[in-house]
Amino acid sequence: MTDAALAELTNSQADRLLEADRPVKRQRLESIPVIEHGEAGDSSLVIRHPLGHNEIARMSDLSPDEFQTEWVNRPFILTEPVKQWPVFKTWSTEELLAKYADVAFRAESVDWPLKTYIEYMNNNADESPLYLFDRSFAEKMNLEVSTQPEDDAGYWPPTCFGSDLFSVLGAQRPDHRWLIVGPERSGSTFHKDPNATSAWNAVLKGSKYWIMFPSSANLPPPPGVYVSDDQSEVTSPLSIAEWLLGFHAEARRTTGCIEGICGEGEVLYVPSGWYHLVLNLEPAIAITQNFIPRKRVGAVLHFLRDQKQSISGFSDEVQDPYTLFVERLRDYDEQLLEEGLQELEKLSKGARGKWEQLTKGNAEDDDAGEGGFSFGFGGDDDDAEVP
Repeated sequence: MTDAALAELTNSQADRLLEADRPVKRQRLESIPVIEHGEAGDSSLVIRHPLGHNEIARMSDLSPDEFQTEWVNRPFILTEPVKQWPVFKTWSTEELLAKYADVAFRAESVDWPLKTYIEYMNNNADESPLYLFDRSFAEKMNLEVSTQPEDDAGYWPPTCFGSDLFSVLGAQRPDHRWLIVGPERSGSTFHKDPNATSAWNAVLKGSKYWIMFPSSANLPPPPGVYVSDDQSEVTSPLSIAEWLLGFHAEARRTTGCIEGICGEGEVLYVPSGWYHLVLNLEPAIAITQNFIPRKRVGAVLHFLRDQKQSISGFSDEVQDPYTLFVERLRDYDEQLLEEGLQELEKLSKGARGKWEQLTKGNAEDDDAGEGGFSFGFGGDDDDAEVP
């Protein structure tokens, strides 16, 4: 797709989100889409280029120290680490079909053999296509995953992210990695990553458009998105196409909005707590992993202790994730745990102050005779938890 390319999104079908004369490859801010209305009486929307003042930062790589001190709370795209992975060099839909055609993978609420999903992926005309995201792909594919570059590994996390502190839980850690496959127009609506974790999302084939917002009691959520009072639960009741049609232009003017395209061989970092919507601009294959950086231990402790109703991904045998994590982290690095507990108390005090303001406001609303309602996620299998 050239820099002058554009695409039309119809109001009734949204059957083409991007129209291009070649695949999207490592595009910079000049090709991030912005949606505008068509001519009067025309129900279509036109995707054009933005001014680019809010592009997600891009760089070739980071050192672990640079990540922890400068970037742990900001999204960014790295252009080089993924290109060293064996799966980047070998995976394609054809290659996956040759090896795993009859293996069942989860596509939202159904389990399909890969050959069935790829046939659907190549021939669907859905406005919101089914999105394959499977948390057990490594086991199903007998894929070796390592924590650092190794000859027999299929991939490893970019080294800048350092140790994943949920790894102290061993086999009792929550779900944390997914294979993601989908056609053009597929993706995930606005959500935060589970359990206050951070994440990275590496594109092996295709390209993805991201629009992201920080989470703060002092900032509104993205337009068209509803958030619980304690900010632990997020609901976006619209499909991606509906949201783009109704809210994209407003969102780009909203404080904190950043956007970008993560191309083939690139990886995007999602900080803990950031809202994000992801759209495949073309058929895509990706791997994502959730993790805990050292600087975000306090946020995860706060979530596990004070937002138990929103914890997800743990097996039924883990009855108290907070206590288990504290015990294992103490054995791993007692000083790090103490720093995390101090941060937990700061976050908890701030949350209590905010809650008092909200409950006081709700009481005043009740006295005035006004009702209220709330939105929340469903069970662990809901696609609202897709990273």
